[in-house]
Amino acid sequence: MTTTTKTTTKKRTWLFFAGFALVALVFAGVFSYFADSDPDGLDSATLTGCEVVETDAGEELTGDCIAKNAKDHDLADGPLADYAVGGDDRFTGVAGVLGVAGTLVAAGGLFWLLRRRSTDQEE
Repeated sequence: MTTTTKTTTKKRTWLFFAGFALVALVFAGVFSYFADSDPDGLDSATLTGCEVVETDAGEELTGDCIAKNAKDHDLADGPLADYAVGGDDRFTGVAGVLGVAGTLVAAGGLFWLLRRRSTDQEE
């Protein structure tokens, strides 16, 4: 493979990944606002057998269900908890972009560490 071909192939690869990253970031930023802020799949299944009652202290579960044993995890008060920045639903898109960016950085770093390195004999 000639040096010109290697350079062209490398440039196309970088353009592809840069385009992919840009599209992923735009999708995360835009479509995060259309996501349901209260998804009901797992929550609905764990609430089977209970009723949510509003009290002066907040919501309380009555009945017998799995959700009565639920506790907040250690990162429940974290900066990106509940798919928002600082708990503010207006920044859901920012949280989506930060999540995609973090994933791209982690995956890119992993791929970079595990990549095949060319040797001088392969020219």
